[in-house]
Amino acid sequence: MKTKITFLACLLCFTTICRAQSKHSKTSLFPTYKGLIMAGYQGWFRAEGDGSGSKRFAYGNEQRGGMDMWPDVTEYAKTYQTSFVLKSGEKARVFSSYDKSSVDLHFKWMQQYGVDGVFVQRFFGTVRSRDKESSVVLKNALEAASKYKRAIAIMYDLSGLAAKGEDCTKIIDDWKYLVDELKVTNQDGAKTYLNHNGKPVVAIWGIGFNTRPYNIRNIGIEKVIDFLKNDPVYGGCTVMLGVPNQWRELRADCLHDPYLHTLIKSADIIFPWSVQRYSPLMHNDMDRFKDDRIDDMKWCAENHIDYVPTVFPGFSWHNLSVYEFPDDIKPAGSIPREGGRFYWQQMYTVLSIGSPMVYVAMFDEMNEGTAIFKTTDNPPVSQNIQFINMDGKPSDTYLWLTGEAGKMLRNEIPLSSKMPVRQ
Repeated sequence: MKTKITFLACLLCFTTICRAQSKHSKTSLFPTYKGLIMAGYQGWFRAEGDGSGSKRFAYGNEQRGGMDMWPDVTEYAKTYQTSFVLKSGEKARVFSSYDKSSVDLHFKWMQQYGVDGVFVQRFFGTVRSRDKESSVVLKNALEAASKYKRAIAIMYDLSGLAAKGEDCTKIIDDWKYLVDELKVTNQDGAKTYLNHNGKPVVAIWGIGFNTRPYNIRNIGIEKVIDFLKNDPVYGGCTVMLGVPNQWRELRADCLHDPYLHTLIKSADIIFPWSVQRYSPLMHNDMDRFKDDRIDDMKWCAENHIDYVPTVFPGFSWHNLSVYEFPDDIKPAGSIPREGGRFYWQQMYTVLSIGSPMVYVAMFDEMNEGTAIFKTTDNPPVSQNIQFINMDGKPSDTYLWLTGEAGKMLRNEIPLSSKMPVRQ
């Protein structure tokens, strides 16, 4: 009995020490992902003259387009002139994510329309170089999240990880930097870092895709997951993995490697990437979308993994594909938005089958035409570049629809298969 009591006392002492060492806030306004609709946040738009040193990062120009959508810039405090021309003959202007005022406005919109928060993307190139610009954007996002009481979390994107001779364990040092220097899990003011089951959420996207150059068996991902979950100072996190749409059956966009299931079972949450996998142009594709989600949720329930479905408003990746993939040029608006109908069909489907949380791709992704923030129905005109528009809808349509879906998720208003209409 004495040995047993001594063991329990030591265990309690060890647990207390670990908790005392942890640098994460013990509280958050968002203790669980359940009941929330989160979106991805790129924050990578730059403009010449914004102080970042970048001339046109992510925007492109009339010879080499970078975006398939154009932002509605009427509310930004700072904008920058481009070489693009509007129908009126005026030079088209853009915002910069590097400006604090731009990030502040985005989070203000989230609060105004009821978007619960965002996962800020942190690409592996940033992890490798730790560029100052990305840290500035993230710092401003943390401040704005606290100001507007919006959830925020980090999502590591493995895009840029080399095929040979490099692993992803640099994430460990980067996470330490974010916790120590930027205080991502313990920001000043209101604590809004997204938790799940009382633990900070860290997402890693890009696990198991068959188009990736790296081998998931030798990039050290299991070491990263173990660190994030179990390190006594920087760990104690909920790990969320972004996986291919056909992860369950290991086919189509997914590697045919059962090791992926081993990794998934070591994590806490998964979210399959459904962008570009479904289309309103395909007969009965929403039935397939629904069946896939139901089967995914069943597998996850049986294996004690939480599940987050991904929804997206549409897809267009024409302008970049012209230069990056000339043998596979994508048409503009290849997955049409249909004025919000396609987005709402997905939202209704995942809510109707009982999904307690949702991931939206994306908040500000204009490059692939998936942005839900304010874009314009009057983009520039160009002989070389093609832009999609808003189908005649107001620029805030998708922000508003996302907020309405959040109310339905939380049973604040009745769930409806019919797309809401503003009175």
